[in-house]
Amino acid sequence: MTLRQQKIDVTDRVIGKLKDGELELFFENTSIGKIKIPNNDLTFQLDPQYEIEQRKIYQNVTVTEQPDAKYTDCDDGGWC
Repeated sequence: MTLRQQKIDVTDRVIGKLKDGELELFFENTSIGKIKIPNNDLTFQLDPQYEIEQRKIYQNVTVTEQPDAKYTDCDDGGWC
């Protein structure tokens, strides 16, 4: 039996995570490297509901501010 080295294209399975101005690369949850992104050349094209602020990506969403608020007023100690 002989063993030989072979290259396997895993490009479409590599995931990048933005962290501290670098793009960390992962393959199957294992860190495999990083890409340094210079601040001056940083260009993003994001969907309208996302934005960049201080090197972080934020999603703009609508949330309920008072989830326990009632639709009707209740009497003290009574039933609604």
